[in-house]
Amino acid sequence: MKKPSTVLVIGASRGIGHELARQYREEGATVHATVRKEADAASLATMGCTVHTLDVTEGAHWSAFGKAIAAIDFDVAIHNAGVSGPRNDGPPTLAEFDDTMRANVWAAMLMSPVVGPRVAAAHGKLVVISSRMGSIAARDNPKFTTYRASKAAVNSVMKDAALTYGPQGMVCVAMHPGWVRTAMGGAGADLDVVDSAKGIRKTIDGLSRDDNGCFFNYDGGVMRF
Repeated sequence: MKKPSTVLVIGASRGIGHELARQYREEGATVHATVRKEADAASLATMGCTVHTLDVTEGAHWSAFGKAIAAIDFDVAIHNAGVSGPRNDGPPTLAEFDDTMRANVWAAMLMSPVVGPRVAAAHGKLVVISSRMGSIAARDNPKFTTYRASKAAVNSVMKDAALTYGPQGMVCVAMHPGWVRTAMGGAGADLDVVDSAKGIRKTIDGLSRDDNGCFFNYDGGVMRF
C-alpha cells in the first residue's frame, strides 16, 4: 500500500497530534505541523517537521496559513485541534460555550475551505478528530454537555466537507481517537497515545472512496452518528 508522502497535522503541540507527527516522520513522510504557540515548535522542528504557528480560533491566522500551504498537496491531513470545554454538567456560561464552540466547531469550519482543496488536489484523505461523545445514537449519559454538543457539530462540519470535496477526489471522515491518556483524556484513560496514533494511521491507510463522510473509531470500527 502506498504510504502518504506529505502529511498535515493541525494541532500538534502535544498529545495525539504530536505523536501522529512523530510517527509519520518516522515513516519518512514530509510533515507539516501546526502549533498555537511558537514555544511549542521546537520538538516538532527537531523531528524534521515544517512547523506553522496557527491559532485555529483566529480567522486571520487561517488566511495566512492558506497562503503558506497554497502550493502543497497533502496525501493526509488531520484536524486534531480542540478543547475539552467546561467540566461541569449543567448549562455552560456564555463565555464557556463561545470558547468551546469557537475552538471545536468554528475552527473546523475555517479549516475546511483552506485545507480541503489541498487534500482534494492530491486525491488524499482529510480526517477530523471527533469523539464518541459526539455521537447522538451512542450516547448513554448526559455529562460534559458542551463538549458533546461541539463534537456532534464537528461531525456535521465533516459531513459538509465530505459532500463538498468528495466529488473532487478527497475522502473525508470523522474519527474517534479512543479514550487516550493525554492532558485532555486524563491519567485514568485506557489507551496510550502511541497506540491511538498507530490505530488512527492504520485506519487512514485503509480508507477508500466508499468511506467518504463516515465516522470511525481509531481501530477501524464504524461508529454511529
